[in-house]
Amino acid sequence: MDALVFHYQFLLNNERWENYELVLNAETLEVVNRDNEPHPDWTRLEFNQCQHCPLQPQQHPYCPVALQLIPAVNLFNDICSYEEIELQVQTEERCISQRTTAQRGLSSLLGLLIATSGCPYTNYLKPMARFHLPLATEDETLYRAVGMFLLAQYLRKQQGQQPSLELDGLKQIYEDLHQMNKSIAERLRHASEKDSSVNAVVILDMFTNLMPFAIDENMQEIRSIFSAYLAQDD
Repeated sequence: MDALVFHYQFLLNNERWENYELVLNAETLEVVNRDNEPHPDWTRLEFNQCQHCPLQPQQHPYCPVALQLIPAVNLFNDICSYEEIELQVQTEERCISQRTTAQRGLSSLLGLLIATSGCPYTNYLKPMARFHLPLATEDETLYRAVGMFLLAQYLRKQQGQQPSLELDGLKQIYEDLHQMNKSIAERLRHASEKDSSVNAVVILDMFTNLMPFAIDENMQEIRSIFSAYLAQDD
């Protein structure tokens, strides 16, 4: 089996390096090294379950997103969100290093974990997880998300399905993610001693909540860089 490996390293409190390695099946992007840690109460599906969650506790006793987050949350259990850390992310293609805050570094990891959790609402983000960009800016995230959605429409057309060049579908994806993030943040308030995990989700949700508005506003701002494609046909 071909695998994708994402290796996060955090220098915490300027004294200890903590490692988190995520291994994904390269074809399905399902996690193949999920930790078998105890499942705390805050991971149960019915604990602050999303109002729009389609899962039933009989078939899914635990929230797939919450289960995915357990090791990362435990890693930052005693770290305050504003503390400075050193972050290094290594993939097969590149290595990225940056000094940042605990909440921002953890937010980058949580974004990857959530996208590959198996939640019905986050499965749409798997293509972005495949081409993960640590510490992405709002503009980078917008560009990648829109590109992902439009490529998906091309693939739908190729297999005889109805494509949509409007971005309403992408807006709905992010509106659903916003609802999910709110519930996950509530779960994490019961999971950690400090606030780094909660604030990491809040940072993710800032992008998620703004995405529908950014799609409408920022498309005009980047229009000029596509001038070669928009030139009048001869």
